[in-house]
Amino acid sequence: MIEVRDLTKYFGPVLAVDHINFEIDKGEVVGFLGPNGAGKTTTIRILTSYLPATSGVARVAGFDVMTQSMEVRQNIGYLPESVPLYPEMRIEEYLAYRAKLKGVERKHRLKRLEYCLDRCRIREVRRRRIGTLSKGYRQRVGLADAMIHDPPILILDEPTVGLDPIQIRETLALIRELGEKRTIILSTHILSEIEAICKRVMVICWGRIGSDKRMAELESAQAITVEVAGPAEQVADVLRKTEGVALVSPVTLPGGRTGFELQTENNKDLREEIARRITANHWTIRQLSIRKHKLEDHFFEVVRLGDPLRRSQMGLRHDGVRSA
Repeated sequence: MIEVRDLTKYFGPVLAVDHINFEIDKGEVVGFLGPNGAGKTTTIRILTSYLPATSGVARVAGFDVMTQSMEVRQNIGYLPESVPLYPEMRIEEYLAYRAKLKGVERKHRLKRLEYCLDRCRIREVRRRRIGTLSKGYRQRVGLADAMIHDPPILILDEPTVGLDPIQIRETLALIRELGEKRTIILSTHILSEIEAICKRVMVICWGRIGSDKRMAELESAQAITVEVAGPAEQVADVLRKTEGVALVSPVTLPGGRTGFELQTENNKDLREEIARRITANHWTIRQLSIRKHKLEDHFFEVVRLGDPLRRSQMGLRHDGVRSA
């Protein structure tokens, strides 16, 4: 449904999106994560034909976003973070107007209007002027607008901003329901929303796709925490040389103590081997534990490794390989 190849975007001398590549299949619900300024919104605006790319190709529902923008817009429902609404219009007349603009046939307009009013929980305020609504209600009107023409693809940028806890739960339930028959990209800073809805997560950092994984893969991941009474550099070196250890990262433990967090190949439990190596060096083990990885852990690790300054300090090249 969505295909991106070498997509690049410059704003003057600033590189906002750096040759990214990904595909999203029909029926996938994908979380799109990244820190502020990472390139998320720029990528979304290119996919929705609101912004031209500098180079590269993006196709949505089989249509090129540059040369077939009208066809792209007919197949997507887009909810931007700041919803552009007409404050002087009443909710139901605004949605009826938008349905007409989006090509909904006259005989289906009322049915779609009633469905969206009901599913977005705005039926009781349908006669209110948009300018009098709270931010939460305006956000729900924007979601109804994105859904009004029943598009096969929904691209939602921070859909729960301004909603109260009950509204957030209802909105997430609606998105989950819509995802059963549609392709959805959900961009949000709230990681729990991604965990609740998405089957796949992409993390963009410094204009690049830093990670693209299935939630099932992330949920099966685990980390080993080690605290050793011994010289830190030598301990880290021993841990890195342990067969099966993929990554060793220094961490600050409760009380300001320093330890290490280990990622292992195939999530293998290497605690016994690690303990054997540490005791062979006559060091004391203060802590050796294992815990399930969370999406938050993965997100921070990707962002940390994606930081150009951090990569330089770690001796990593652009492609993630450690320099000689």
